[in-house]
Amino acid sequence: MAGLTRKCFSESDSCSDSPGSSSTALSHGDTDSNGEEKTCAVCGDRATGYHFHAMTCEGCKGFFRRSVIKRIEFTCPFTSSCTITKAKRRQCQACRYQKCLAVGMRKDMIMSDEALRLRRTLRHRKQKEEQSPRGEPDQGAGLTAEQEQLIEILSEAHQKNFDSSFSQFTHYQPPVRLDIHSVRPQNGACLLSPEDYLESYPEEVLPDVFSMVPILAEMSTFMIQQVIQFAKAIPAFRILPIEDQISLLKGTTLEICQIQFNTIFNEETKVWECGQHCYTIQDAALAGFRQIYLEPLLKFHVSLRKLKLHEAEYVLLQALVLFSPDQVDVVQREDIDQTQEKIALTLKSYIDQRHPLPEGRSLYAKLLLLLTELRTLKVENTRQILHIQDFRSMTPLLSEIIS
Repeated sequence: MAGLTRKCFSESDSCSDSPGSSSTALSHGDTDSNGEEKTCAVCGDRATGYHFHAMTCEGCKGFFRRSVIKRIEFTCPFTSSCTITKAKRRQCQACRYQKCLAVGMRKDMIMSDEALRLRRTLRHRKQKEEQSPRGEPDQGAGLTAEQEQLIEILSEAHQKNFDSSFSQFTHYQPPVRLDIHSVRPQNGACLLSPEDYLESYPEEVLPDVFSMVPILAEMSTFMIQQVIQFAKAIPAFRILPIEDQISLLKGTTLEICQIQFNTIFNEETKVWECGQHCYTIQDAALAGFRQIYLEPLLKFHVSLRKLKLHEAEYVLLQALVLFSPDQVDVVQREDIDQTQEKIALTLKSYIDQRHPLPEGRSLYAKLLLLLTELRTLKVENTRQILHIQDFRSMTPLLSEIIS
């Protein structure tokens, strides 16, 4: 387990059209307040409500969700102007998908299967709370002994294997002649394309600027190794078959790295403080990462940091991501699902106990939404790493993770 030795996919192809998947049903089924029947904005069939920000039928809702989750690229065999109706909607998927986007359906509102499952867990918990005499969480009850033990195990695994000071990150040192952070773009730009960003630097600085690729490559390897050691320190992970361990790590390591990175993110300066060295979103741009990934990445870190999570909540969040039963090749899916549910309930109980109302009531839901964003970021991160020249070859471990 020092490295990963078998290839598998990191994304699940599960695309169940859950009734609650980011949709809002009409108050009277498929009619409005005047009793008039609503029609799907995509194909004209009878609509069942607002799905992903547009009034659609169940068929178009499911089609859009599957297309986005599977990242399917459709091609129209005609002139990309096919008429989409209830009878013809299956004839051209490319034009149907474009029609979904044209009527306002939003890809960012689609929740992953993992997020949907966690939301159902939250709803189940809320139903129990509503059945209590006061109709609200009993914050005086505290955590169960099993939950306290789980937090202790995860916290110990995190503290032993996450070097927050980056004192052990000595494989690669930034150039001594010039610290690239001491020179910023002359035009005051904040987030440019890599080409524009390089042009904004003085000519004598450019040789050092290109050192960001090996720095980030070494940093990725360093972080991945820490995540692997964190997982191996968790008993529930160690007892899984080696095939399941590899599948879970391949599917979730990049997401866990981002959660760990958030613990050293300075919300005010927008800087990741890695011991003696600091890195910004512009450094990733210099390495070749594009705005389509960098802008949402920065937004994610700012949003997560604003929640002011405790260390226990960070480690529970990491474990919640790690035990993802929707990974393609896992064998003991039921055991992994049960472990994830225990972690989710522990996280919710901890939030209920440690965060006062009303802020605490919405904190768990906010975390679920951020997990959905994190999954999307992981997909785009992987895509860009595959296209950055020499990045994967510099770190074989990263190459195995995204294979």
